[in-house]
Amino acid sequence: MLAFQVHKGKLVSVAKALPRLRPGWALVRVCVAGICNTDVEILRGYHDFRGTPGHEFVGQVAEVKGVSAGARKIWMGRRVCGAINVPCSAYGFKPVCKFCRRGLKTHCARRTVLGIVAHDGAFAEYLALPLENLHGVPDDVVDEQAVFVEPLAAACEILEQVNVKEFRSAAVLGDGKLAQLIVRVLRTAIPRVVMYGKHEKKLALARRAGIRTKKVRGDAGDLRRVKESYALLVEATGSPKGLALAQQMTEPRGMLVLKSTFHGAAPVETWPIVVKEINVVGSRCGPFEKAMALLRSGKVEPRLLITRTFPLGGAAKAIRFAQQAGVMKVLLKA
Repeated sequence: MLAFQVHKGKLVSVAKALPRLRPGWALVRVCVAGICNTDVEILRGYHDFRGTPGHEFVGQVAEVKGVSAGARKIWMGRRVCGAINVPCSAYGFKPVCKFCRRGLKTHCARRTVLGIVAHDGAFAEYLALPLENLHGVPDDVVDEQAVFVEPLAAACEILEQVNVKEFRSAAVLGDGKLAQLIVRVLRTAIPRVVMYGKHEKKLALARRAGIRTKKVRGDAGDLRRVKESYALLVEATGSPKGLALAQQMTEPRGMLVLKSTFHGAAPVETWPIVVKEINVVGSRCGPFEKAMALLRSGKVEPRLLITRTFPLGGAAKAIRFAQQAGVMKVLLKA
């Protein structure tokens, strides 16, 4: 099969064998894959990953192994997207780790992560995942929507971690791909949500969805210019510079949710967290069912975020394009 791997900060095409399946796993033919900021950070050294990146996808089950005839009939040919964390139980490890025993499979001590940690991802013609990771895509959700389920689920995770009924307003710092989904998800549960960003075209996309926006410059001067504060603040800039401003914008005893992942460290003073007694919450992957429900209901429509679609063979060109200013979601299509 055709696949793309990370090599010296670039994507290079390779011809490789199809993934070998373990019992209870599926071979998925990738139909559409999305390029995420994490994929860009991987090229810069994030997690020191050297395999095939890509963790946002929708595909079709091409083969299954070690299942009953009934299960095979259910899964074969089914359109699916997939959770990216593969726990130790899926590899047959015994005993399973303490986190899996507590039901925290996304924090499995021996997990692999699709396209991010020791598991080849979706920038290829095929990928392999356990059936327990797969979620069927309903007929009324098209591929260009379904490819957003994984990042949309990550946005929905905030609703699982925070009692949003306690808040009348919230802010999202950042205007990129994940921030756009987060602000739309929060808007379904909180009356007033404001997006802060530095790119006018990206802010305009949020306004088209009925979101209030405010402009920042993305430099140290924002610490002097931005005077507003919020009881709930989500930092999703994807930049190490965002954390200091996020702390400033969070009210005393407020909730600061961190969503950014990037290669390297964020130089930041921690005293505001202590002095203002800020609750800081890390937030990662989330519920696919809730994300799918938002797509089906029409409460979140992500297709406006698609800037351009490339064929899979143009993956190297696509990820370079994805790093240009003003570009939102870039897709790879088989």
